[in-house]
Amino acid sequence: MKKVNVAVVGATGLVGSTMLKVLEERNFPIDNLYVFSSKKSAGKKIKFAGKEYTVEELTEDSFKDIDIKIALFSAGGSVSEKFAPIAAKEGVTVIDNSSAFRMHDDVPLVVPEINPEDIKENKGIIANPNCSTIQSVLPLKPILDEYGIKRVIYSTYQSVSGSGVKGIADLEEGTKTAYKYEIQNNCIPQIDVFLDNGYTKEEMKMINETKKILHDDMKVTATTVRVPVKNSHSISINVETDKPFEIEDVKKIISDYKGLVLEDNPSEEVYPMPLHSKDHDEVYVGRIRRDFTVENGINLWSCADNIRKGAATNAVQIAEKLLEV
Repeated sequence: MKKVNVAVVGATGLVGSTMLKVLEERNFPIDNLYVFSSKKSAGKKIKFAGKEYTVEELTEDSFKDIDIKIALFSAGGSVSEKFAPIAAKEGVTVIDNSSAFRMHDDVPLVVPEINPEDIKENKGIIANPNCSTIQSVLPLKPILDEYGIKRVIYSTYQSVSGSGVKGIADLEEGTKTAYKYEIQNNCIPQIDVFLDNGYTKEEMKMINETKKILHDDMKVTATTVRVPVKNSHSISINVETDKPFEIEDVKKIISDYKGLVLEDNPSEEVYPMPLHSKDHDEVYVGRIRRDFTVENGINLWSCADNIRKGAATNAVQIAEKLLEV
């Protein structure tokens, strides 16, 4: 595969540094690497593939005259809103990890195992979905294809690394820099700000992004909760299907789907947990059982590393697919 020039924006952050790690692990075909950050972090040294790079301050001229093919953005919504269009005008394809462009009609929202064909429709910006959405839609996709879906109920148990280094500090040091309340020995039923409809922005992200990625106007509701776990999100997913099913068949289609790992053996107390999924790129699924309160109901449990598959790895996988287009 031909090598290309690649930029990482937000390279010193938790997700940005993991993007660099994943690019190196997967031997992404990089010719020249450019690492950008805020003025505060400019000048720092970063090691990548045996070489040392100096972090540059991101400016409006950062993408001029250097023929960058792909830029992975993970520097927050306001940075993306300002600089992603600038990069796109210079011929760069931006893969953006913020929520800034996810629901724009002309911006593909992509999980490569599900809708890689949407990448072709990009106009210079491709959106990386919310971390919780990614690990939810992956097990939903084979169920949707086989049985159709009427309704989905999400209940999330999201780790503090979703709030970056401040969230981790709150858990490990007992500070209150990321959250209003202590997270140690506590669960906080609020992620992001509340909206007029009573839902949080995080909950509405999951609702709207699920429909966009799966190209289906199914009914979706969500409750998102921050829990005292350092890394990896867990999600309880309740699904009502259009068609009847056998539970063993549901387990089989999930087990066979790319990017999913079935961990489901109640007799041996085998099920997904954050301890298992952290530092991995797959989505682990288990506790698959029938919901007897509706005619065609399924309960399942999903765990995934929110910094890797929920952010960095998914972005790099999009970049890999982009080179195939």
